[in-house]
Amino acid sequence: MYYGAIKKTDIANGIGVRVSLFVSGCTRHCKNCFNPETWSFTYGQPFTVQTQEEILKALAPSYINGLSILGGEPFEPENQKKLLPFAELVKKTYPNKTIWCYTGYILEEHLLRPGRIRGEQTDALLQQIDVLVDGPFIEEQKDISLRFRGSANQRLINLPATLRKGKVILWDK
Repeated sequence: MYYGAIKKTDIANGIGVRVSLFVSGCTRHCKNCFNPETWSFTYGQPFTVQTQEEILKALAPSYINGLSILGGEPFEPENQKKLLPFAELVKKTYPNKTIWCYTGYILEEHLLRPGRIRGEQTDALLQQIDVLVDGPFIEEQKDISLRFRGSANQRLINLPATLRKGKVILWDK
């Protein structure tokens, strides 16, 4: 897996101050994507053990609320393989910090049903995520007043509650 950027003090992609990892690789190619350079699976730098250590160190301060994973597309099958062990490591190291993940895929349609995106890591990766922002960016529904998302169709999902109850529970903090 490659990544395009790491932001160590990000306030735009989740609640509080966060460390954000922008993974590379996306087959969705949403119209007017804010990050089209990350469509290439080899954009940026390789995600290595040193990268993981850098992010873990950046997560250490008490003022950091957690990790946000964006893209590109984190749920591309190639990315899930690297993100799962990393997300597990983050949760083990910092159990009180949250993980937010942004995906252009729809939870019920793509991540919970059989298909190209749902792989052997998907369920375990979903278990690590506290808030899932799902849905493609749709230019016609763009709304800059929305919190933590770019278009009105995108949802902020409380993923632990959703997985427990078997129905989508929106995040509302």
